[in-house]
Amino acid sequence: MPAFALPRFGVAGLRVFVTFVVKDRVKVVPDRQMMGENGGTVGKIGLIVVAFVPLAVSTGAIARIADAQSHVPDVRFVATPPEVVDAMLTAAKVTSADIVYDLGSGDGRIVIAAAKKYGARGVGIEINPQLVAESNASARAAGVSHLVQFIQGDLFTADFSAATVVALYLGPSLNERIKPRLVRELRPGTRVVSHVYDMLGWTADERVDVDGRWVFLWTMPAKK
Repeated sequence: MPAFALPRFGVAGLRVFVTFVVKDRVKVVPDRQMMGENGGTVGKIGLIVVAFVPLAVSTGAIARIADAQSHVPDVRFVATPPEVVDAMLTAAKVTSADIVYDLGSGDGRIVIAAAKKYGARGVGIEINPQLVAESNASARAAGVSHLVQFIQGDLFTADFSAATVVALYLGPSLNERIKPRLVRELRPGTRVVSHVYDMLGWTADERVDVDGRWVFLWTMPAKK
């Protein structure tokens, strides 16, 4: 018999082998319990095959986890200066009645500032798990963890329909990608505020120059 070739065995041997796999996973079974119709023993080779089963499952799970964690972010995190954060929240007229969503929330500073200064609730969507952990720690340190939460997720698939204010610091192409979802999913009257980057084809309700950094504000219109 060639090396590593499995011997042929009949239904009876297969039944015992399957029972062995399901019930015991890895257990030394006497060869006489693994006899096939043709008299061939499969005990030792059966043990080798079964031993590989959990290994295959484990490596498959590891591969899936690695794939999820290796997703390249669509935008690199660059912190928004505090004075621009203030200008964005002021332009959006944030109050304690608002729910502020930051899409690509980075270190969480916009959502935390909205909660700390205005008492607003907030949600940050961020794909980087380290930044999510840092944001939640910063919220606890600022005493606003009861008002805000930070979620690891993709801003292009996350649910932000509950927002009354949406903060963005993305880029021209990413603004174009997210724009259809803003139109489709945000309620009329929701304010969208963007740091630096305009929305092609949208007329801003307000444009604010903060030492050369532009802040744009739009209000979502009534549904047609």
